[in-house]
Amino acid sequence: MTEEGTLTRARHTDVRETVSEDHPTCQLRDILDRVGDKWSVLVMNLLGGGPKRYSELQRAIEGISQRMLTLTLRSLERDGLVERTVTPTSPPRVDYALTPVGQTLAAQAAGLIAWAEQHRAYVAAARLRYDAS
Repeated sequence: MTEEGTLTRARHTDVRETVSEDHPTCQLRDILDRVGDKWSVLVMNLLGGGPKRYSELQRAIEGISQRMLTLTLRSLERDGLVERTVTPTSPPRVDYALTPVGQTLAAQAAGLIAWAEQHRAYVAAARLRYDAS
């Protein structure tokens, strides 16, 4: 006997992508994956207030590991949304700032964060109701 929602026949899970990587939908999904992840949204929002050093970003984002912050900044830099400036001092000073295109995205990230802050109690209550049912 199977539980409700359990599949009764074997299924093949190694499904190949049917959309090529140069297809507009795939390209759009790739960009949304980058700019829509939680760490990128938080970094973009912080940099929306002006350039920051790595340590400032790490202190401001609770729960982010050094590795994840580095990967996020590199990805945002690769996508042309963040620029990294190294000042040759001892030790070297590294600042991160938004590019002009990054600034347009930071405004959207700020709106998303404001929505989340405004509705977090509602979402928490909805989760409790759902989990209790």
